[in-house]
Amino acid sequence: MNNEALISAHPIDLAMREQILDSLQRLEVDHDVKVLFACESGSRGWGFASPDSDYDVRFIYVNRLSWYLTVESGRDVIEQPISGDLDVNGWDLRKALQLLRQSNPTLLEWLRSPIVYLEEADTVARLRAQAEDGFSAVRGYHHYVSMAKKNFREHLRGEEVRYKKYLYVLRPLLAARWIRDGRGVPPMRFAALAEATLDDRALLDEINRLLEVKMRAGEAATSPRWVGIHNFIENELETAGAQLVVDSSRPDTSMLDAFLYETVQKNEREKNGTD
Repeated sequence: MNNEALISAHPIDLAMREQILDSLQRLEVDHDVKVLFACESGSRGWGFASPDSDYDVRFIYVNRLSWYLTVESGRDVIEQPISGDLDVNGWDLRKALQLLRQSNPTLLEWLRSPIVYLEEADTVARLRAQAEDGFSAVRGYHHYVSMAKKNFREHLRGEEVRYKKYLYVLRPLLAARWIRDGRGVPPMRFAALAEATLDDRALLDEINRLLEVKMRAGEAATSPRWVGIHNFIENELETAGAQLVVDSSRPDTSMLDAFLYETVQKNEREKNGTD
């Protein structure tokens, strides 16, 4: 184990990658949509998957022009039945842009995932830029602090805890610290987040040991409390709850309408063979 950096692993087996791409291609045909972006979410995207972790594939897609021109809005999500350890679902572009306007942390994590299965480069580059420009520190901070408190309350009260639940509290706490430090949108990889926000070598070493065990064990594996990590979490929860974060300005999101229009029109031209 390298003591100078935290462990982080997110390789995807070639056969599984091909299976995921096949699944995305089938849903494009079945639903008459185009997938603009698909990534890995969850523990594989965060860089600390267990051997039996699911593949949480998340995507953004665009519908045909006619779908956007109905009086009643259509269903704006596609959810595939879970097949084995493959969990695939996604959001329509308009829904994604509505959430982007609200600085939705889940969407921002997708766009920063280190595991991208496919993307329409120019379109997604614009999407990422608008997500960064419109980031709300207040909303992001509240989301991560609330998530950390909830996970701590529900999973870390006992003397025996699941390895992954420590990480499910540590990660949002460190994301909140990242935002509190004025760094903008937090990175998705846990290792990058921890190394940028923590300087306590003993704590980092203990986290590294936890990561090493967690990534070898099953999702349900447990252990007694990790004292150093547990003490840090309790102190950080108290600190995070006492801090206020403000937004420097209200971002202009008017360009999102133009982005939606241009992307839908481009897809329509490609579908009709007129591009």
